Amino acid sequence: MAILRANALGQSCQRGRRRTLRLLVAQAQRPLAGEITIPPSKYHAHRALMLAALAPGESTIIDRTDARHVGFTVGALHALGADVRAAGPGWRVRGGGFSPVSDEVPVGSSGTTLYFLLGLAALGDRPVRFVGQRYFRRRPIGPLLRALKRMGVRLDYEHQSLPVIVHPGAPRGGRIRIDGTLSQWVSGLLMLAPFAQEPTTIEVRGELNERPYLELTLEMMREFGLEVGVREDWREFYVPPGQRPAARDVVLPPDIGSAVFGLAACALHPSEVTFRSHVPIHGHPEASVLAELRSVGVPMRFAPDGRSISVQHDGVPPVAGRLDCRDIPDMVPILSTLASRARGRTVLSHVAHVRLKESDRVASMLQLRRMGARVEFDGNDLEFDGVEQLHGAALSSFNDHRVLMALAVAGSTATGVTELSYPHAYRISYPEFVDHMKALGIPIAVTSRVSTLAEDLP
Repeated sequence: MAILRANALGQSCQRGRRRTLRLLVAQAQRPLAGEITIPPSKYHAHRALMLAALAPGESTIIDRTDARHVGFTVGALHALGADVRAAGPGWRVRGGGFSPVSDEVPVGSSGTTLYFLLGLAALGDRPVRFVGQRYFRRRPIGPLLRALKRMGVRLDYEHQSLPVIVHPGAPRGGRIRIDGTLSQWVSGLLMLAPFAQEPTTIEVRGELNERPYLELTLEMMREFGLEVGVREDWREFYVPPGQRPAARDVVLPPDIGSAVFGLAACALHPSEVTFRSHVPIHGHPEASVLAELRSVGVPMRFAPDGRSISVQHDGVPPVAGRLDCRDIPDMVPILSTLASRARGRTVLSHVAHVRLKESDRVASMLQLRRMGARVEFDGNDLEFDGVEQLHGAALSSFNDHRVLMALAVAGSTATGVTELSYPHAYRISYPEFVDHMKALGIPIAVTSRVSTLAEDLP
């Protein structure tokens, strides 16, 4: 407790704004210990819900997630007239098409909801207007809007941003070209193409980023009986026209993108923690990050049945290395936290496209400098020289869930108190985050008072 009282930075952060909520994190004072249940994958949930809504019959999606972005997808599907209901631990979806019950389709701040449903809404029987949170207008949708129009979707918009009016009518199809900067643009076209009047060929230009997310889209489409072909280099897709998805039961796998925050915390502290799942831990687009963590010295042990990961660690920071982030952009924030403490020089390459996410995640994570990290960005790569100690600071999460959680993990290793704005952003993807970190022994709280953290100290 004396550590917190003595921390002038943490105390001064609160002067003049004691009523403003922040996420406050203090340095863990004992080894991390406990068990964590990995939440289900929101990546799978988005795709399964949308395809089930278009599949005649009844589909069941097992292991429901409370991630707020998935909630935006459920709300948008309701506005489009889809019958999606909570059923036990999952959802029951009675599908068959869209018949909107509202003039507006709100997508909140969920890029996946917007990018995927913008084209699919043309399969409804009346025009709808897509709207989102005010700052969401900054999200890049111009390339997708132009590609949808070339595909034959009738759209009305200004400034290549929300709001966008989508008119009813099956798309024409044809040959469509789109930049490969964001996989969600390509996935949005792929999910619409089976419903076109003519065959559709989608050609990816420029850099092809985030391929594992495209692999997931194709896997889920095929799960619902849709035919789609892909060239060996993943730069061209062929989709036959006039298809109908078939109802399916889908079990959501665990979300490695959420589990990695706890795993990273274990990599930076003495720890004895087990991460459990109801189903085998595989099939996630970010599963490759587990191999990367093992390669830099995080001692993870997988159970024979594939349903748990155990970490027993002495707290020595990971070794430095070079990691290509082209395919795992959502991991850049937490990998930056690990790199800031790694032993030696770490390069996170091909990160420029993560500047187009919920925030400019490169600029957001450069805030680690204010905690004492040594990091530079050359326009394409982030380069870190690991430091032995970080220091608490007042930082912005930019209302970006992954930035908030990554900086919180950094704060758990820093002297003093780290204070983060938009303290509830974690609910977007990992609503259990704060409870899970507390359970492991990290002093963390959403509060306006530094003294509240004393309750989390041993």
